[in-house]
Amino acid sequence: MRAGIMRHRITIQSKSVVRDSFGGETVTWTTFATVWAQMRPLSGREYLDARQAQADLTTEIVIRYLAGVLPEMRVVDGDHVYDIWSISNVESLNRQMVLLCREEVSQ
Repeated sequence: MRAGIMRHRITIQSKSVVRDSFGGETVTWTTFATVWAQMRPLSGREYLDARQAQADLTTEIVIRYLAGVLPEMRVVDGDHVYDIWSISNVESLNRQMVLLCREEVSQ
C-alpha cells in the first residue's frame, strides 16, 4: 500500500449510550483511533424524506489494518461524518481494511 495515496487524516469514533434516571438515552462519541486513509466517493443520490430534500454519498475508505473496528462506529473527516456500513479485511491478510461508508447530507 502506497503511503502517498493515504492523504486524509480521519478519526474513527465509537458510540457510547448512557441512560439517565428517567430512562432517556444520551449518545456520545469517543475517539477510537486517528489514522491516515484514502477516500473515494462511489455514488450519490438525492431523495425526498419527510418533505425535505436529502442527499447521501457512499464512500469507500481504505485504511491500514486496525483491530477492533466495528460497523457500529463512525468516521469523521473534518466536517463530514460517515456511518460505517461494512468492513472488509482485504484478502484476510491483516494489512489493509476497506470501510464502505455513507454520509447523509441535509439540504
